[in-house]
Amino acid sequence: MSGGVDSAVAAARIAEAGHDVTGVHLALSANPQSYRTGARGCCTVEDSRDARRAADVIGIPFYIWDMAERFHREVVEDFVNEYAAGRTPNPCLRCNEKIKFEAVLDRALALGFDAVATGHHARLDDGVLRRSVDEGKDQSYVLGVLTREQLSHAIFPLGGSTKAEVRAEAAERGLAVADKPDSHDICFIADGDTRGFLAERLGAAEGPIIDALSGEVVGNHQGTFGFTVGQRKGLHIDRPAADGRPRYVLSIEPVSNTVTVGPRSALEVTSVTCERPVWNGPVAELREQRSCMVQLRAHGEVYGCRAQLSGETLHIELDSPATGVAGGQAAVLYDGDTVIGSATIASAA
Repeated sequence: MSGGVDSAVAAARIAEAGHDVTGVHLALSANPQSYRTGARGCCTVEDSRDARRAADVIGIPFYIWDMAERFHREVVEDFVNEYAAGRTPNPCLRCNEKIKFEAVLDRALALGFDAVATGHHARLDDGVLRRSVDEGKDQSYVLGVLTREQLSHAIFPLGGSTKAEVRAEAAERGLAVADKPDSHDICFIADGDTRGFLAERLGAAEGPIIDALSGEVVGNHQGTFGFTVGQRKGLHIDRPAADGRPRYVLSIEPVSNTVTVGPRSALEVTSVTCERPVWNGPVAELREQRSCMVQLRAHGEVYGCRAQLSGETLHIELDSPATGVAGGQAAVLYDGDTVIGSATIASAA
């Protein structure tokens, strides 16, 4: 129970359905004041109080589990290391994979529980992950990294409801979090300054910003970690492009400490190579080429594609060009609204 409306209603629904339910809130920081608070928070001291009050209203036991050390190692340090390597990680996806459905699930099963239920907006049908009926709130993308075994011990009670219906139900049940705003951004960066957070841990390292078309140095940066592929704002370029159009980040090279920029058209890719595939859908791993759909970032566009696994590398050919495809993000494959599997983007061309 994160302290938000979704997990509160999820707990209420499964308790009402007759399950033996225990509410668990995760303490993810050794120093909670260093994490975001209020409406922009997630898993903070304020949230733990909201979660406890919700559990009291529902009438279920409530505990706080200290996951701070593992969260720092598996999520925060991974986040920093990925940026240092020139990739763009998704910490919420990593948290689902390593904390909620590995660390928490392992402990829950060891204690004799059968499953972990969360407030994610997604559906499970016979162990198969599907999109939520609320397309705008669908979270199947960030759950696409889960294995079949993890999904067999998961419950997502909200997948058949819209967010508006969940809030209305919370109000009817007398849950004080009914109108609580959703959490936003990265919970462990208190002020929202990702670049400053990374600079503090990785140190400033001045390097060139190079125009891909002319080969000229058009600016300088204080660390490649401050950029992501597709970025337009905050580039600190000294002079405009010859055609007067905006430049975008095309590539990041941490070894040479170089950021390359260019026109939006140069961002277009039609081929994506991925590593560490996870097959959790109704079909076996794709040793034969298959036509399906792929989502390349959270809340991103969905593209028709052809996907095939070669060894442990997943090759995806897009039916139409995509832009802003960044290494470190997940590529989640779908058949309609059903998740087939996922993999981590290594490169795109």
